[in-house]
Amino acid sequence: MVTLNRIYTRTGDGGSTRLATGAPVSKASLRVEAYGGVDETNAAVGLARQHTADDSVLDPILERIQNDLFDLGADLATPEQHGKPEWEPLRILDSQVERLEREIDLLNGEMAPLTSFVLPAGSSAAASLHQARTVCRRAERTCVALSGTEGEIVGKPAIKYLNRLSDLLFVAARWSNDKGKADVLWKPGATR
Repeated sequence: MVTLNRIYTRTGDGGSTRLATGAPVSKASLRVEAYGGVDETNAAVGLARQHTADDSVLDPILERIQNDLFDLGADLATPEQHGKPEWEPLRILDSQVERLEREIDLLNGEMAPLTSFVLPAGSSAAASLHQARTVCRRAERTCVALSGTEGEIVGKPAIKYLNRLSDLLFVAARWSNDKGKADVLWKPGATR
C-alpha cells in the first residue's frame, strides 16, 4: 500500500530523484524518461476516458489499462539488481500482453478491414485515443532505447506491453468511430 502524506519533499530541486530501489538518479536519465513516458501515456488514456465513460465494452478495458500502466511504471522505476532484492519487484507479465491481444481481437472482430490508413480524427473519443496511441509509441521508443543502453535491463514483457497497447489504442479509436464506419481515411495525394 502506498501512503502519501506529503506531496512536496524538495529532494528533486537539484535535478535528481530516486528510483524505487532508493538509488539516486538524474531526472534527465533515460530510465526516468521511460517511466515518465508511461505516466504521460496513462494521463492521455485518462483524458480519452472522458469520452468513453458510456461505452460499457471499451471503458472497463481502458480503466484496467490505466492500472497496468502504473504497474509498468513501477517495473521501470525498479531496475533489476545483482543479488536478491529486499522485496519482490512488480513486473509486467506476458499474461498482461496476452490479455491486450484478446481485447484487440474482441474489438477488431466487429469492424470491417481497413482499405486505407486512418487519419487521427473522427469522434472526440477516437481523436483522444489516437493521441494516447502516439504518446504510447513515444514511451515505447524510449523503453527500447533504454533497453539498448549498456548496463540497463528492461523486461521483454514491458516493451511488448507498450507495443500491443499502441495497437489496442488504434483499434479502440476505430471502435469509437462507430466501429470503424466513421473513420476518416487518408486520401493519398488528395491535397496536391
